[in-house]
Amino acid sequence: MKLSSKDLLGIKELEKDEITLILDTASGFKDVLKRDIKKVPALRGKTAVNLFFEPSTRTRTSFELAEKRLSLDVLNLAATTSSVAKGESLIDTSLNVQALGADFMVVRHSSSGAPHLLSRNVTASIINAGDGINEHPTQALLDAFTIQERMGTIEGLKIAIVGDIVHSRVAKSNIYLLKKFGAEVRLIGPPTLVPEEILSLGVKRYHDMELGLDTVDVVMMLRIQKERQTGGYFPSTLEYFRFWGLTSERFASAKKNAIVMHPGPMNRGIEIASEIADGSQSVILDQVTNGIAVRMAVMFLLAGIRE
Repeated sequence: MKLSSKDLLGIKELEKDEITLILDTASGFKDVLKRDIKKVPALRGKTAVNLFFEPSTRTRTSFELAEKRLSLDVLNLAATTSSVAKGESLIDTSLNVQALGADFMVVRHSSSGAPHLLSRNVTASIINAGDGINEHPTQALLDAFTIQERMGTIEGLKIAIVGDIVHSRVAKSNIYLLKKFGAEVRLIGPPTLVPEEILSLGVKRYHDMELGLDTVDVVMMLRIQKERQTGGYFPSTLEYFRFWGLTSERFASAKKNAIVMHPGPMNRGIEIASEIADGSQSVILDQVTNGIAVRMAVMFLLAGIRE
């Protein structure tokens, strides 16, 4: 069993068996991260270029560490320091990067579909690190890895995704993945941030936190994406936390062994209370660690297709 494409563009395109292969491979790389020497020569001699046209700390750093753990040569390229700022097209930039010998291009872009466009124009492997409000596949993969690690399985779990659903590429990728693995997915938030049309993906919608969190196994909080919001989706951050912030009282509606997740960066006191974020049932820092192993697995498997 191997991946069917040279690129990772989204969860929607992946088969369940391919996702399982990535997660199983990530488990092996998680063991590597526990060693004194956290590095393997698996992709020595190959080059990865991180093309980030949006601000990022966690995802960019996680990819860079994953690349270095695989012994890749790494180049980071930000929009403000690239020729795109001078008017060069995205395709021309990627073709020039490929001409420099890039085997992998990790792309984050504000336009949905940008990685898909590049995948049709370059022979290097394109990895989608987040495109507009479309998808963020490696985040969903690391979330799934973390859920399996803590809960043993995804199938049959009740998983609540809370917050800014309409602007969240993390939510979309997670919905695609969790539904493929037989989970019940609940979306919780104000009506303005949980659109009715998303029900076509086979999810349940709640506007009341206590009802939505009732007996769930996993609570996945989302960041309020102010940079993507052009209208008044809710009166104020104070009002948002009052109704949809995760507090100890609301978390009590979930199962006793439920876990709490957040893709980061967190807005404490707006999306989540500190006692929950830092509590014993939080796996937020586990997600960060697991992200390195999952991204190592993705690049290792894509390299197998290219050879």
